[in-house]
Amino acid sequence: MAIEVRVPEMGESIVEAVIGNWLKREGDAVSAGEALVELETEKVNIEVAAEQSGVLERILKREGETVSVGEVIAVIAEGVAAEAPAARTEAEPARPVAEPQPVAAEVSAAPAERAAPAEAPGVRATPAVRRLAEEYGVDLRQVPASGEGGRITREDVLRYVAQQREAVAAPAGGPNGTTTAPPAAQPEPAAPPSPPPVAPATAPAAPAMVPAMAVDGRREERVRMTQRRKTIAQRLVEAQRTAAMLTTFNEIDMSAVIELRRRWRDRFRERYGVSLGFMSFFTKAVVGALKAFPMLNAEIQGDEIVLKYYYDIGIAVGAEEGLVVPVVRDADRKSFAQIEREIEELARKARERRLTIEDLSGGTFTITNGGVFGSLLSTPILNPPQVGILGMHKIEERPVVVDGQIVVRPMMYVALTYDHRIVDGREAVQFLVRVKELIEDPEQLLLEA
Repeated sequence: MAIEVRVPEMGESIVEAVIGNWLKREGDAVSAGEALVELETEKVNIEVAAEQSGVLERILKREGETVSVGEVIAVIAEGVAAEAPAARTEAEPARPVAEPQPVAAEVSAAPAERAAPAEAPGVRATPAVRRLAEEYGVDLRQVPASGEGGRITREDVLRYVAQQREAVAAPAGGPNGTTTAPPAAQPEPAAPPSPPPVAPATAPAAPAMVPAMAVDGRREERVRMTQRRKTIAQRLVEAQRTAAMLTTFNEIDMSAVIELRRRWRDRFRERYGVSLGFMSFFTKAVVGALKAFPMLNAEIQGDEIVLKYYYDIGIAVGAEEGLVVPVVRDADRKSFAQIEREIEELARKARERRLTIEDLSGGTFTITNGGVFGSLLSTPILNPPQVGILGMHKIEERPVVVDGQIVVRPMMYVALTYDHRIVDGREAVQFLVRVKELIEDPEQLLLEA
């Protein structure tokens, strides 16, 4: 009996995905619940698991292809797991993989010798990354890791491949008179040469990174956009095309919040197990301002304005594959400690690529903090269908006039981008002034909380 593997429902507004990496190949035995393939969506990457045990009989969609929810992407043959080894030795898998060019002389070793490095039992890497390393003949133990907790990512492998190819292609003296490493020793003559690459019947998706060396030595590389990056690009352009975006600015004296954090930071961590950061103050201030100016907590649906009297605040996080906006739900009902814990957990999940569709769905208003990267001032772009986004920036000591005296204070520029179709300038300016008032007098926040 054949079992169809379909693209699952993936949550709010997601109707398609891109085949990322097949974790199994045709002829592989699979168990119920075992991951078969990674799908790249506009929000998160997800794994599709086998619903029943059997053998992966056919792969219908290749890596890089776009698929829709409900579409059949593979077929599992039920009850023939014992035949899997024979099937794989007698017939070439239908999913062809092009043999990449060697990245160093050691890759010219026999296939049996080449497969071992990718196993690298002491290395932290996903099965997909290990498969990629095996295809390129890369020893994972030599690849610098940039992922959380020393995990090697797909980009780490591709970067290593590019560096090795560049080293092999460079002239003996090296560019600018530098000395390059000597080529690795050639294999023993007795060792059989590696078979030449066999062109596949259907070309697989191109690697994410394809370095190219121009004749004059000026290097370029092409990087395939991920589904998330393509979606980010499309949505930002769509937001600018469909919304009447306008940005208003103000500045906030952060002295009171900084002093409050200084006095309570240690006791707060001892009691709640989490740091008292700036984001909880701004989240609470935004909720207070949204209650005073509800039009900024709305969205447009056709000819109607939908006012929302719940406060799900999106917190923009710069993840490895692109910006994501996980949501702190019911922020008005949460304490400072609960908000800080939730933001910390969402940021950790973003770094470890564990965010779910539920974490990213919805949101009535967004806060983005470019200050953590050193931004002094920016104009944030709306996160549709929301009509407001607050941009925080770097805190810098600047001379300001207070009660007729020039004093130095820690100041932060803040920016509010809003949809002028339903939010007037007066409301937007007053909203930002209200945020400023609440941050500069944090006791008001404690009373409202």
